[in-house]
Amino acid sequence: MWRNPVAQVLSQTDTLILDGALATELEARGCNLADTLWSAKVLMENPELIYQVHYDYFAAGAHCAITASYQATPQGFAQRGLDEAQSRTLIQQSAALAQRARDDYRAASGTAAPLLVAGSVGPYGAFLANGAEYRGDYALPEAEMKAFHRPRVAALLEAGVDLLACETLPSFAEAQALVSLLAEFPDSSAWFSFTLRDANHISDGTPLNEVAALLNAAPQVVAVGINCVALESVTPALRTLQALCDKPLLVYPNSGEQYDATSKTWHSAPSGCTLHDKFPEWQQAGARLIGGCCRTTPQDIAAIAACCQPQ
Repeated sequence: MWRNPVAQVLSQTDTLILDGALATELEARGCNLADTLWSAKVLMENPELIYQVHYDYFAAGAHCAITASYQATPQGFAQRGLDEAQSRTLIQQSAALAQRARDDYRAASGTAAPLLVAGSVGPYGAFLANGAEYRGDYALPEAEMKAFHRPRVAALLEAGVDLLACETLPSFAEAQALVSLLAEFPDSSAWFSFTLRDANHISDGTPLNEVAALLNAAPQVVAVGINCVALESVTPALRTLQALCDKPLLVYPNSGEQYDATSKTWHSAPSGCTLHDKFPEWQQAGARLIGGCCRTTPQDIAAIAACCQPQ
């Protein structure tokens, strides 16, 4: 029976708080992610650390954990010598870790609040591990794109995630393929979240009005938005989407810190540029699901969750 878990949560709260970064938080806790598998590598090496990060986000006030499956694909794991069954087990483990963190937090806190686990479905560009998820400069025939995504989608849904997070998508053709793939799993729902070229276009140059038309017409898509973008890009893009979309909007941008690709180091955010600073502005621009992406922390999520507490 198809259900809309996002609508269920939003019937009880104005804003569904998402978690923050997983990979950069794992790095902060000592993991070396200089690897084509990125955070999926930790599924193999130190899964309990992933559990702990998920738990800390729930404890900070998040209503939703996003699984460590962004870069977890049979194709990626095959390059490590893992077969399809081993890959499937690791993808399902990403769901189990988030579910256990949710259940343990619920038991420890006594909360009855609805808490979700979203199965991360990263783009084909993430598998390429060359930054293509910010450019969208790749093309696969639709059947091949669906074949790439199908095993992970099937594994996550079989593991019982509440919905899928089709995230950091730079390519309109890929979004079309994923909408088509969802129809093979009629009980499933997903949010779709894109990287941007500017306030009116996703990374491959497709105008947001085309993106919105595709997703408005897709009943299994339960929220639409942007992630892994600079903080200052968020509000203009949200306003564009607000005028185009009839679904809840979501946003989980980067921390506001600036990344220097040459030195591979981060530099602090300009003042007035944190999730907490921008939170009211994003709510005004229509965002109902709000969290953080790269370099955001449980402290950032606690700060925005506090904004939602009755004063």
